[in-house]
Amino acid sequence: MGARTKARKRAVDVLFEADQRGLDVLEVLARRIAEPGTEAALPQYAVELVEGVAERRERIDEILATHSHGWTVERMPAVDRALLRVGTWEVLYNDDVPDAVAVSEAVELAGTLSTDDSPAFVNGLLGRVVDLKPTLLA
Repeated sequence: MGARTKARKRAVDVLFEADQRGLDVLEVLARRIAEPGTEAALPQYAVELVEGVAERRERIDEILATHSHGWTVERMPAVDRALLRVGTWEVLYNDDVPDAVAVSEAVELAGTLSTDDSPAFVNGLLGRVVDLKPTLLA
């Protein structure tokens, strides 16, 4: 597993934990940085992902809700929600990561961390975000 892949998984872990425990994501991030527990220190890219998602979460959730036909963001499995937030942030706000890589990484993590249906769902929704990217950033 590559360094960025590990960082993405760690970012998803932080987002998932905050979501499940009803805590502020930046507080959970600060705690993970200060006290990594049994895991290695949080990679800098994981910190960047979490901070980016936190900063743009309202817009990201609006995009996800608008384009996930029949699903509200709240109704999505929590892991999928975290993966989609990371993937959407990477597609829209991180020019260092090619869109195809951001989608592929999210789909791969969905296959590892979530339900059997999650990879197709994540792929479809992030594919739509990629297709609409020019209009979403306008």
